[in-house]
Amino acid sequence: MGTEELVQSIQSGSRRALAKAITLVESQKHHHILDAQALLAQLDQSQNNTLRVGISGPPGVGKSTFIEALGLYLIGLGKKVAVLAVDPTSPISGGSILGDKTRMERLSQNESAFIRPSASGGHLGGVARQTREALVLCEAAGYDVILIETVGVGQSEIEVAHMVDFFLLLLQPGGGDELQGVKKGILEMADLLLVNKADGELVDIAKKTQQEYKRAASLLRRSKNSALVTFSISALSEVGIDKVWDWLVQSHDAAKAAGTLAENRSLQAQHWMRATAEKELLQRFWNHPQVAQLVTGKQHQVQDGTLPPTQAALDLLQAFGSPNSSK
Repeated sequence: MGTEELVQSIQSGSRRALAKAITLVESQKHHHILDAQALLAQLDQSQNNTLRVGISGPPGVGKSTFIEALGLYLIGLGKKVAVLAVDPTSPISGGSILGDKTRMERLSQNESAFIRPSASGGHLGGVARQTREALVLCEAAGYDVILIETVGVGQSEIEVAHMVDFFLLLLQPGGGDELQGVKKGILEMADLLLVNKADGELVDIAKKTQQEYKRAASLLRRSKNSALVTFSISALSEVGIDKVWDWLVQSHDAAKAAGTLAENRSLQAQHWMRATAEKELLQRFWNHPQVAQLVTGKQHQVQDGTLPPTQAALDLLQAFGSPNSSK
């Protein structure tokens, strides 16, 4: 399938073509990278009116259950929903479980939903290396809402906040010691905090936890202009899902009317440009013939203590041709 044919198939709503395109942009083969860039350049984004939502939270909090409940609710409203789910890559085997389609079985079987699990590939930030490109492809395919599920709360999970309109953080009832374990940066970047599993005996505990997080967030110097909104919900019982969607729609409409939505997306595009340039520069650095020739020897010198790590790094930069390292 040629690039033009693939673009037409994507924009006509073909899930098969969309999956094929995402596989293409995820490939690290040189000719695939060139094809992917040609593909992305031909996509029409002028009529983009999607809602991009990032979702993070610790393992076991119920992210997949929440996404399935929200996705099915949106489909009931006549929306098309795409889910980009990121699974961690094992640092030992390099493999990934990629099990989100089994965790969202009802949603994955619906024709109005598209679920794409991707391996993080060791990429930091809780997202996969090409999540931004996959997001653009899903929008071109006509999906109204794009949900991005990160690998789980960690020090660098906030990368997803640079590619979505709203960043949702799911937490468990309980508070106390768990509150101390939540990374400060996550609370500073989140737009909406959801205390999940507010059902059965945990309803009152969930509401109490919600208030604890709300008080904690009020003490932070947030990067957002607005205060952190908190809800208690039950994804399993589908309680509060409508409230979450109403908040997203109202916030999206308000941001669009105020011009902050367009401004935020413009800043995100600039961030994407810089991140892409940095990624390409890093790849070129390690693939540089002179760097590749020197790196093993420098590593041995650093390992046996005959060369400081900083000097070894500067030597490699000089080999690469950095003007700063040649002074």
